Amino acid sequence: METSEWHIERRSSFGSESPLAREAGNVPETGSLSIVVLGASGDLAKKKTFPALFHLYLQGFLPPDEVHIFGYARTKISDDELRNRLRGYLVPKKGASPQQLEDVEKFLQLIKYVSGSYDSEDGFRLLDKEISEHEYLKNSVEGLSRRLFYLALPPSVYPSVCKMIKTCCMNKSDLGGWTRVVVEKPFGKDLESAEELSTEIGKLFEEPQIYRIDHYLGKELVQNLLVLRFANRFFLPLWNRDNIDNVQIVFREDFGTDGRGGYFDQYGIIRDIIQNHLLQVLCLVAMEKPVSLRPEHIRDEKVKVLESVLPINDDEVVLGQYEGYKDDPTVPDESNTPTFATVVLRIHNERWEGVPFILKAGKALNSRKAEIRVQFKDVPGDIFKCKKQGRNECVIRLQPSEAIYMKLTVKQPGLEMSTVQSELDLSYGQRYQGVTIPEAYERLILDTIRGDQQHFVRRDELKVRSLHAW
Repeated sequence: METSEWHIERRSSFGSESPLAREAGNVPETGSLSIVVLGASGDLAKKKTFPALFHLYLQGFLPPDEVHIFGYARTKISDDELRNRLRGYLVPKKGASPQQLEDVEKFLQLIKYVSGSYDSEDGFRLLDKEISEHEYLKNSVEGLSRRLFYLALPPSVYPSVCKMIKTCCMNKSDLGGWTRVVVEKPFGKDLESAEELSTEIGKLFEEPQIYRIDHYLGKELVQNLLVLRFANRFFLPLWNRDNIDNVQIVFREDFGTDGRGGYFDQYGIIRDIIQNHLLQVLCLVAMEKPVSLRPEHIRDEKVKVLESVLPINDDEVVLGQYEGYKDDPTVPDESNTPTFATVVLRIHNERWEGVPFILKAGKALNSRKAEIRVQFKDVPGDIFKCKKQGRNECVIRLQPSEAIYMKLTVKQPGLEMSTVQSELDLSYGQRYQGVTIPEAYERLILDTIRGDQQHFVRRDELKVRSLHAW
């Protein structure tokens, strides 16, 4: 989120009727909430997790009489040192007002730091002691407390960290409280590693406790896909192989690895972007209407799409690596890891048979954007001979400058009967002026607190996704 200005609606209630306490069924909770960010000294935590928590706090979703935030990492620093490291990511970049500075300081006082190893009980016992003290001070009834663990860590340490949480830091009894774990992608490098990771975590936690986060599912326009498709009558009869020629899902970045080459080289653009973000988008574009908006019904339909994807044809894959990639000192000199890929997927079902889904992703390109482009077939019997002007398209721009627009052929104004391609344009910045679009991490962390798994990856979906030969 841009921090040069804050346009945030403050929630008025910080008590038991706060938005945070309103779970499904509108039943208020009395238990305190402890949010633990593991890997608190890392880049992901500083740049994404803590700023997301801060903006939820500003909107009243993290009331200070219910919530405390704990940072945990191996780095030996004090509470104030962690707060000082975070402050620069929370204070607006341009001319912070006294009120904004005060808000930052109040939020930082909710944060406590605990140092410890990721595979030793000593640090996690200390963490549990600090959490329990917070719960006692908040007069939280034992068994009603809520504990959320956000693993802003590399997947290699997930098993040991989850084991320590299970052994040392679980909610003490089940009287309506809970313990939930958020894990970041990548969820393994292939089917074997993904299944191994899922099995190890699955031995420790039930599926409703595990939230596999893919931040693309928290983006405003991605969340709009279900509404766009299933709440608008004119799309229903058009959204099929009879009318659609192809679907393009594109991700472009105008920068390279920026010092993260060592990490990126382990996965490449396909596993890092296509297999995660773009496949999530494909599922929402291609899925059938779910029975309801319940998370399991939506996730069932996504899995059906993935199970219908045919094996990838090698002739329909293009790979590349940008010049200068191996200049990064963290990248091996002999690396052939792709930084660009185009993959054509084909869905073998009644709705999509014969329609190519073209997934493109690349780094260090000449522009930055992410969009979905649904291209319709040519008009049969084209009496206006306007085919050269381009087909009808529905374009959904996910970032930057969120927008939905339709490309249509219309009459060129004037005395002649000539045609021109024009656009029906819904640009969010113009249509919804003054409305702040939440960052994806804000939305997904709030979903985790509410227990809504709709926008998270289920284990069977992860398995089917990993089956494809990437």
